[in-house]
Amino acid sequence: MHDIDDLERRGVPGVFVASDTFIDAAETQSAGLGLDVAGVYVAHPIQDRTDEEMTALADGAIDALLGALTGPA
Repeated sequence: MHDIDDLERRGVPGVFVASDTFIDAAETQSAGLGLDVAGVYVAHPIQDRTDEEMTALADGAIDALLGALTGPA
């Protein structure tokens, strides 16, 4: 999250990706640090997924990622 915030402060759009188990943690950390960063959540767990499963996760997240990068600031 700090990396995405650093990129945004430098004028480089960024979006973090995390598994949906960490939604509350990410929102709490973001609020606690005063960060306004975009995030996209994918199905948990990530580890031990096959290449095909990871491709499906990426395919399912791409529209949200592009929207977060190109949408209103």
